[in-house]
Amino acid sequence: MTTALDDARTHAARVVTPELVARLTRGVPGSGRTACHSPLTGERLAELPETTVPEVAGAFDRARAAQQSWAALPVRRRAAVLLRFHDLMLRRQDEILDLIQLETGKARLHAHEEVQAVAMAARHYGRKAPAYLRPRRHTGSIPVLTRVRQLRHPRGVVGQIAPWNYPLELSAGDALPALVAGNALVMKPDTETALTALWARRLLIEAGLPEDVWQVVIGAGPVVGPAVVAHADYLSFTGSTATGRAVAQGAAARLVGASLELGGKNAMLVLDDADLDRAAAGAVRACFSSAGQLCISVERLYVHQSVADVFLERFTARTRALRLGGGLDWGADMGSLASQAQLDTVLRHIKDAVANGATVLAGGHPRPDLGPYFHEPTVLDGVTPGMAVCEQETFGPVVSVYRFRDEDEAVERANATPYGLNSSVWSRSAPRARRIAARLRTGTVNINEGYAAAYGSVQAPMGGMGDSGLGRRHGAEGIHKYTEPQTIAHQRVLPLAPSFGMDDRQYARFISGSLRLMKTLRLR
Repeated sequence: MTTALDDARTHAARVVTPELVARLTRGVPGSGRTACHSPLTGERLAELPETTVPEVAGAFDRARAAQQSWAALPVRRRAAVLLRFHDLMLRRQDEILDLIQLETGKARLHAHEEVQAVAMAARHYGRKAPAYLRPRRHTGSIPVLTRVRQLRHPRGVVGQIAPWNYPLELSAGDALPALVAGNALVMKPDTETALTALWARRLLIEAGLPEDVWQVVIGAGPVVGPAVVAHADYLSFTGSTATGRAVAQGAAARLVGASLELGGKNAMLVLDDADLDRAAAGAVRACFSSAGQLCISVERLYVHQSVADVFLERFTARTRALRLGGGLDWGADMGSLASQAQLDTVLRHIKDAVANGATVLAGGHPRPDLGPYFHEPTVLDGVTPGMAVCEQETFGPVVSVYRFRDEDEAVERANATPYGLNSSVWSRSAPRARRIAARLRTGTVNINEGYAAAYGSVQAPMGGMGDSGLGRRHGAEGIHKYTEPQTIAHQRVLPLAPSFGMDDRQYARFISGSLRLMKTLRLR
């Protein structure tokens, strides 16, 4: 009789062949060797090149040399690569779904969320990049006499440090706008999920991206990460707030820009007029997708006291019914945590909460019978300030429930965190929900959805406030951050100085009168 571990080993051997690893790592610098592992078994998945600090510098040199000819292409030519990538990925999605599951342990549906997100980003920037990047005219200091044109130039070589939890979306999804803007890219993926990022790179090359334009370097974060920071013309980072601060300091020291998406302690508000069945189903998705290892997932549930008992009965019933599994197929509702470190955090937070008076309403136990890092989705009641799970990011399948009396209390308690990434409001009244949403101090707010509505709306910006980061991905901000704006002003006929025999006083009067006239004419 085969076990879940036996099945996972069989899948790994079938998918991650020596031929696949050789193809994906071709051109990746690395005089050393390292390895990635599958959380489904805890065992080695593949051996990979390990990049040294001098080799990181070499990758930047190659990227810098390739960037000039890439940037010289018309933007529509670059955008066409993204659209071809979109089609190739959807056509061959089973390949990448297998890799994502083997490298992260997540359920197949949650792996497909990454495919959805990257496809939407590829389509959006493939269609909209020419408009986002086109030269624009502005009103000059003196209308008609001053003609102003704004250009957008690529920054050069973008350094990207990508995390392990969404290895396709947070590698390729962030790479696409940087590349279509005319930049080259040197990416450091997390070693444990490097195969997914390498697959995306190889597919983009197949779609027409010149090979040297996207470089990948692999190695330990404290070694390779600072080397990326030391050479990049701009930095894109997704990860912990502590590491994000270090990246920001390194960028500031070199006077280069940085975009940081960091941690979150996201709240969901269930109002007294919410559809409780929809809210309970939505809370399950919001809390336990990818085993809660998602920066924008919900870790705090605030429920109006008048509906709390009914809501919790429905929510905990749905939570207990979730099917855990690690197979590379459809059907499991939740997969594994990614590592022993993530499991240790989950166990520590639950143990601390229970020891200090919290109650486990559902779950609460690891599931080693399924794999080394599986843990039941867990709902905690009676959590109070001072408990680790109340204030620290768990990044696992654990949610705490709190009751509130009125809207003001709910908003105040939801905002009582240094984080400000995502939040969720559930109500049958759209005006009421929008009013509350505008009071929440988070970069995105979802109404009657947990996180997917805002994140999937790729024309709109997504990012965090406070300790949740700097900058935005998606929309105009998501591509403009990878460019340097340049203003070219052409002064005609008259200089911006005394002329035609005017002395300084006469010129000052002339300009003052002109300014009054422009205000009257409502010129901007």
